[in-house]
Amino acid sequence: MNKESLAGYAVRLQSSLTGYDWSKVLLLAEGLHTAWKEKRRVFLCGNGGSAANAMHISNDLLYGVAKDGQGIKVSALSANTSVLTCLGNDLGYDEIFSRQLAVQAEAGDVLIVLSGSGNSPNVVKALQKAREIGVKSFAVLGYSGGQCLKLADVAIHFPVNDMQIAEDLQLIVGHMVMQTLSATSHD
Repeated sequence: MNKESLAGYAVRLQSSLTGYDWSKVLLLAEGLHTAWKEKRRVFLCGNGGSAANAMHISNDLLYGVAKDGQGIKVSALSANTSVLTCLGNDLGYDEIFSRQLAVQAEAGDVLIVLSGSGNSPNVVKALQKAREIGVKSFAVLGYSGGQCLKLADVAIHFPVNDMQIAEDLQLIVGHMVMQTLSATSHD
């Protein structure tokens, strides 16, 4: 272990942020603001660290944005282990998010997919189900963006080949959006 490896990580993260076109993040903030005003539901999903990020961002949207206690109606589809293990066991792991959307989501709701590769079958199927239902979809992606790059209505893509930096960027986007929304009124 050495300081150079730590500094290298910081440089790789910073280079992903420097010069990035933030216009699609603004589209995400606007989509969430609309969902908030219209009392629509927002769903987040991802696997592994991205699942944890989905839960973290859900917390920020439910509570962190609300100055008056009226946050966004939001759910992390990765949060309920009973549902996940039931659907995974009975239907297959690739159905754990799309089946929840089929039951809970309505046209006009919002889905945010968090994925390093953009190729996990369960997040791909979630985006396909969102399109089928009429749910507006966003994806925060790393690597090449995978299949999700083309399936999401709005893809926020950081072409970084490092899973930890890809996951850091998910939270950075989530925190940017949260701060943007908390600075606005949802009248």
